Amino acid sequence: MQETFGYLPSGEQATLYTISCGQLRAAVTDYGATLVRLYVPDRNGNLADVVLGLSEADHYRKSDACLGSTVGRNANRMKNARFDLWGKTVQLPCNEGSNNLHSGPDGFHYRLWQVESRKDNAITFRMDSPNGDQGFPGNAVIRVTYTLSENALSVRYDAVADQDTVFNMTNHSYFNMAGHENTTAAMEQVLTLPGRVYTVADERSIPTGELRNVEGTPMDFRTPCPIGQRINEDYESLKLQAGYDHNWEVFCNPCAILSDPVSGRTLAISTDCPGIQVYAGNYLNLQGKDGVYYSRRSGVALETQFYPDSVNHPEWKQPFVKAGTPYKSETIYTFSW
Repeated sequence: MQETFGYLPSGEQATLYTISCGQLRAAVTDYGATLVRLYVPDRNGNLADVVLGLSEADHYRKSDACLGSTVGRNANRMKNARFDLWGKTVQLPCNEGSNNLHSGPDGFHYRLWQVESRKDNAITFRMDSPNGDQGFPGNAVIRVTYTLSENALSVRYDAVADQDTVFNMTNHSYFNMAGHENTTAAMEQVLTLPGRVYTVADERSIPTGELRNVEGTPMDFRTPCPIGQRINEDYESLKLQAGYDHNWEVFCNPCAILSDPVSGRTLAISTDCPGIQVYAGNYLNLQGKDGVYYSRRSGVALETQFYPDSVNHPEWKQPFVKAGTPYKSETIYTFSW
């Protein structure tokens, strides 16, 4: 099924596509290769849309919240918007002070992707990114595929470039397993993170290089804990980022589990990425779909990716990809109820 999802200032039409399998149903748009809706049953079989989203493409164009969007070529923040690639400095645009965030003001989440293939339960979007796009070297062909199974959503990225470049893609969905309209329940969701360390960040949200053990801190989610229970504690990392907006190591899979204690809906995330950024929506403030207003902390983003600013930390796993070498990454969101 497909339907018009509004028009862009250029006159181009955006389209919303629905895929389904079993009890799961998702709606994705070619604008930003974005996940707009995701319906999951509760323990009684009642469906709810568990991701935050907007009503039409132009609303996404005007928003910087990246709700459900595909982010690339490089997700998260980059210090001073630059990095060295084999001795040559690559400069990207600054769009958050002196930082580059989510690859800049012309990110992939602000573009119309091509639909390359469709099935009842899957869709593949394609983006051709020319050499110098966003400042990155290499002509690149990038694909993102959404696939539903009976109890899971897979998001897979495939890319290749004709020069050495950076690929660090993520999906920026905000989840609320109580249903996106139940905004006050978002911080009551119970989060589990097996990660033993997180990347400490400075006042600009740039990692200092320290990997700090979570033991004895409000960053320790190895034992399940409601997201909001310790989010306002007098702890430097929480105060600097106004709550949770940090990267944890992916120590094992699932690397994160999010549960709603009332409905019984549970999300378990598995990935081949080395890190997961947890953002508790500390600055959310926008009108969402279905007449729902998303205020501060109305949902939580769980972004699988390389560590933030990893391009400037050679001691961490790197997102550099050689010319002609395929980049592949997959994150699987498994649901139970």
